[in-house]
Amino acid sequence: MKINTALFDLDGTLINTNELIIASYLHTLDKFFPEQYNREHIIPLMGMPLTETMELFDKNQVKELIETYKDHNLSHHDELVTEFEGVIETIETLHKNGYKLGIVTTKMRNSVHLGLKLAGLDRFFETIVTLDDVERAKPDAEPVEKALALLNAKPEEAIMIGDSKYDILSGKNAGTKTAGVAWTIRGREYLEEFSPDYMLDHMTDLLAILGEN
Repeated sequence: MKINTALFDLDGTLINTNELIIASYLHTLDKFFPEQYNREHIIPLMGMPLTETMELFDKNQVKELIETYKDHNLSHHDELVTEFEGVIETIETLHKNGYKLGIVTTKMRNSVHLGLKLAGLDRFFETIVTLDDVERAKPDAEPVEKALALLNAKPEEAIMIGDSKYDILSGKNAGTKTAGVAWTIRGREYLEEFSPDYMLDHMTDLLAILGEN
């Protein structure tokens, strides 16, 4: 059955927020736990919902940790976020060719719109499912299932593309095809452990998989 729906994670997949996320975590953790953490502690946690991550550091200060993280993240957003090569070209082609396009992310809605607008991607996506919209975040099937429902799409006609195990497992749990991106900060081999149906070395590889080039 031909795929007509493409769902994308945002951070680390469409836009490069890696340094922004790491810097925001390090700023926050250094304020609350001076000189205890470095970037090597942060990288394995990327892709998790922010609340779950902060609970790992201190369950009693989650609210304060999140507020500090968000303040840093928003104030440094535009200077540290860049786009990955081939993303605009690929999304524009899929949009032009009538694909149903959605974002499925563990970010909060306000920062999602900031990133999409900065990268010039805000005009392409019919549906955006954020952490604010679900009870159970990725890797649960709920976020992907919600996006499919909003797009009036069937799982067997959809593919979920992302840079973390949470994206791949959420897609699998919802019954879609899945694609990992080899530019994940965790490394290609890490993502291959979760057996995505496809691995993209470049975002334009998706066009070949879908038969659009």
